[in-house]
Amino acid sequence: MREQTAVQIGLRIEIRGQVQGVGFRPWVYTLATAAGIGGRVWNHAEGVTIDAFGPAEVLRAFAGTLAHPPAPTAHVDSIHCEPIPIERLETFRVVDSRAEGHRSPSIPPDWATCEPCLRELHDPADRRHRYPFSNCTHCGPRYTICRDVPYDRSQTTMAAFRMCADCRHEYEDPGDRRFHAEPNACPTCGPRLTLTDTAGRPLAGDPIARAAALLRDGSIVAVKGLGGFHLACDATSTAAVAELRRRKRRDEKPFAVMVATLADAERAAQLGEAERALLVAGERPIVLAERKRGSDTAIVPEVAPGNPSLGMMLPYTPLHTLLLAAVERPLVMTSANLSDEPMACDNTEALQRLATVADYFLMHDREIANRCDDSVARVIDGRAVVLRRGRGYVPTRLHLPRPVQRPLLACGAHLKNAFCLAQGNAAWIGPHIGDLETDEACRAFEESVERFQRFVGITPEAVAHDLHPDYFTTHYALERRDLEPVGVQHHHAHIVACMVEHGLAGPVLGLAWDGTGYGTDGTAWGGELLLVTPGRFERLATFRAVPLAGGDRAIRQVWRIGLALLDQAFDGDPPLDRLPAFAHIDRREIEQVRRMIATNFNSPVAHGVGRFFDAFGVIALGRTAARYEGQVAVELAGVADPSEDRAYGFDIESGPVGAVDVRPAVRAAVADILGGSSAATVSGRFHATLVNAGVEMVHAAAQHTGPLPVVLSGGCFQNARLVERLRHALAPRFEVFSHERVPPGDGGITLGQAVIADATVRRSRS
Repeated sequence: MREQTAVQIGLRIEIRGQVQGVGFRPWVYTLATAAGIGGRVWNHAEGVTIDAFGPAEVLRAFAGTLAHPPAPTAHVDSIHCEPIPIERLETFRVVDSRAEGHRSPSIPPDWATCEPCLRELHDPADRRHRYPFSNCTHCGPRYTICRDVPYDRSQTTMAAFRMCADCRHEYEDPGDRRFHAEPNACPTCGPRLTLTDTAGRPLAGDPIARAAALLRDGSIVAVKGLGGFHLACDATSTAAVAELRRRKRRDEKPFAVMVATLADAERAAQLGEAERALLVAGERPIVLAERKRGSDTAIVPEVAPGNPSLGMMLPYTPLHTLLLAAVERPLVMTSANLSDEPMACDNTEALQRLATVADYFLMHDREIANRCDDSVARVIDGRAVVLRRGRGYVPTRLHLPRPVQRPLLACGAHLKNAFCLAQGNAAWIGPHIGDLETDEACRAFEESVERFQRFVGITPEAVAHDLHPDYFTTHYALERRDLEPVGVQHHHAHIVACMVEHGLAGPVLGLAWDGTGYGTDGTAWGGELLLVTPGRFERLATFRAVPLAGGDRAIRQVWRIGLALLDQAFDGDPPLDRLPAFAHIDRREIEQVRRMIATNFNSPVAHGVGRFFDAFGVIALGRTAARYEGQVAVELAGVADPSEDRAYGFDIESGPVGAVDVRPAVRAAVADILGGSSAATVSGRFHATLVNAGVEMVHAAAQHTGPLPVVLSGGCFQNARLVERLRHALAPRFEVFSHERVPPGDGGITLGQAVIADATVRRSRS
């Protein structure tokens, strides 16, 4: 019997997801060619489209394989197939991109240098030996060089560099790993490195070798990376670090450190498997890990004074790899700016803004299209948690469990700002901008929003903002006359952001603990237990308020908060003369603060758990001031005795909103300090007290709501000890969710704002 001929069909395959700039089309080409399929593949504004022709069974198997691309940066959200007329094609081709369809960018984040590129970098026989800008389809710049979509070289800042014959051959060869690698370049045709003085005059010699020598001699060098400039100095030199702090106006806030190898990181900090995996991941974030005592890396304490953790990262570009190898020591690598200003990313701008900070500039001529700061992550309860979302994570698209009805912009928080754009079932969190405390930072916010709107092709119709009337983002939202403004409560947004990340529809019980967030009653919330759905929330419990004499000044001069809580606990007569924090506070200042509180003069009340960290830091550590936001909380958590499980007592005041009263804990902590107990003991007991308080709040609420899922969100849940012990204490009865891909602090609330705004608009129109 004669064998039947296989039925030939045509299939159009539409693929959505992170499928551009990740070697997806070359992979499709290889699969199709191996299977004998004819057709073509191209990029466009929505993703990737394939026209494939061949036997029906072969095409079905081919389409099924496409859901699992091998590149770690690739991710397929959806595949849609539909029949098309058959074309008799003998070959499969990658064809030019098309500017068609609704824009739904699938550009990946920038990705750390891959192993094959590193091998070439160190191979004297390779034409890219020691070339600082080597890359391929699996690594290198993506988002930071992209001006528009679809992702093609002509749409990037690499358009200024015409490929030489050798690079063009690689780019067009389907068997080469640089096949359609848009940033492809070499020493002949690609970007070039220059070392200059502060006037922009080039210095003779090998730029990397000279920069390394200058760094070893104590100089501060501005280094242009992927998303902006770093300020680099010798992390083993007390004098160099101190000088950088003086010039950058950054007294005590920790600096990040770049080390050459994972072994160097191991010598400096306590690393588990999860920390090691984070350090070598393609996103290559700054990873917070506990510093080893007596480490032999010689990283000086001044890098992170008073902080038990180190923020470390490994090189993520060939330039960084070569520089770290040449300098032969860890380097401070901190964002190139003055405090509260945006990071410099343009050569001319850097020379102007950083002339009084840097001694030299290690620059290149590839423009940065999109500013993008380093991401920060840490391991909490065995899980990797992103604390700051920037390079390596932006512009990865996040899936929304429920599509938004209208395109939305969410402005984010005032501190640690990031914004969000949402359309359909997708949301994009923009790059970390930082604290909106200066005109420069506010301008950076506006420019970044405008650029990101163009990039993702979203024209928002509504804008979500915080309820605080004085925040820049609130004014910005209300002044956007083209958009419908929607005010969103800060802690509601915290909880919903975590709900979205885990696909929770609600209701949930949400513990929202942070320093400050504007409440619906006009006071500063931050110790909240909320009953939450995306559309509504109910405040069930909080912490008893403490007055902030002088408002924000009390957050900087934390002794004021300590005094207020001590006066509450001891009926106005605490043993201040026996507490070290008050030894050098002028008695007249103390009495002035007391009068302010007594007369309610500029003394707003606060419920935030972060403020209680400040107060107990005054008692246990003798701290009187915070040089940066969250400093006292970080230091108090850092000294906590890991074996201390005993908790102090507390009361819960009844009422429409229950209130945790920590005055008994304050009296017990003071007794411990006066009795000779260590700060480690007091901190351990304070943490245990907060855990018990959280558990009691949740259990009391569950008597009325039933055992709902529990969500932990807010800046206090960057504290690993607090998250781990709360989760374990609640786990026997409750399912507990905390952040992973979206920051638990203010950098993550923008996602919650977008989803709440959508629910609010739906309700108002129903």
